[in-house]
Amino acid sequence: MITPASTVQLPRASVGAGVTVAVDIGGTKIAGALVLPDGTMAAATRRPTPRGVDGDGVMAAVEEVVAELAGDPAWADVRRCGIGSAGPVDASRGTVSPVNIGAWRDYPVLDRTGAALAAHGAEVPAVLVGDGVAMTAAEHWLGAARDHDNALCMVVSTGVGGGLVLDGRLHPGPTGNAGHIGHISVAFDGEPCVCGARGCVEAIASGTSIARWALAQGWDPGAGDRTAAGVAAAARGGDEVALAAFDRAGRALAAAIAATATLVEVDVAVIGGGVAASGDTLFGPLRAHLSSYATLSFVQSLTVVPAALGTDAGLIGAAAAATELLPA
Repeated sequence: MITPASTVQLPRASVGAGVTVAVDIGGTKIAGALVLPDGTMAAATRRPTPRGVDGDGVMAAVEEVVAELAGDPAWADVRRCGIGSAGPVDASRGTVSPVNIGAWRDYPVLDRTGAALAAHGAEVPAVLVGDGVAMTAAEHWLGAARDHDNALCMVVSTGVGGGLVLDGRLHPGPTGNAGHIGHISVAFDGEPCVCGARGCVEAIASGTSIARWALAQGWDPGAGDRTAAGVAAAARGGDEVALAAFDRAGRALAAAIAATATLVEVDVAVIGGGVAASGDTLFGPLRAHLSSYATLSFVQSLTVVPAALGTDAGLIGAAAAATELLPA
């Protein structure tokens, strides 16, 4: 069912004339919205990401989302479409191979979504970006990075992703993966990562990795929550293993953030996602370790802040990325 969505007003110029179709594709849900120039979502809808189906079966959920949005009166003013997807993505080819959607490998989601739009009378340009880049576009437009011309934005959840703003512009890179900080190695002899490398940030600081490490070190939640949220709760209660798990994650994030800032001179790192929701349990050790890595004069003023946007960030970011990256 289409539902009205939250209204967020721009603190600066609007995202672009007309309506933008935004699609946010993840491992658990496929969402869509019609985003107006002032940041208002005129309509929004979502479907669970299908399981046990082939690639076209997953695409059917995207097509349902588009069809439902097409029934809204604002559809007549659609001018463009932005698609943010779990990755890896290849924006140059319009394909996706999300690690959490096994049925999609080199799946032509850009062309298929364009066909779905056209089937409902909206033959408009579309662009594909990774979900980390979409989150970055959202935070730069409306959120915690809006007053910064050079920023790193990150999602720390079941995986770790990110994106970059450089010189006031979104910087997705040729394939749409620039800023994918989760696969920077911070431990050259660390444990293997799902990407095939060793010691990646994601292998240490993702929610899955935090919980796995804590359990391996003897943390025992009994019948309680065995996820990173459970580890965070235990850390707040003073559990030493849980505190160590978040200290380890914070240190990995600090090393990667400092390395990124040293390379491209960002002055703020914005962190969102489920693990970031643990608040000072994560940000405390992260900020404490940051001073050990951000040592050069031009990165010593680097700040780390929580993301300002919530569950709408993927949709808002897909719309912002479309307006910025597509021709006017």
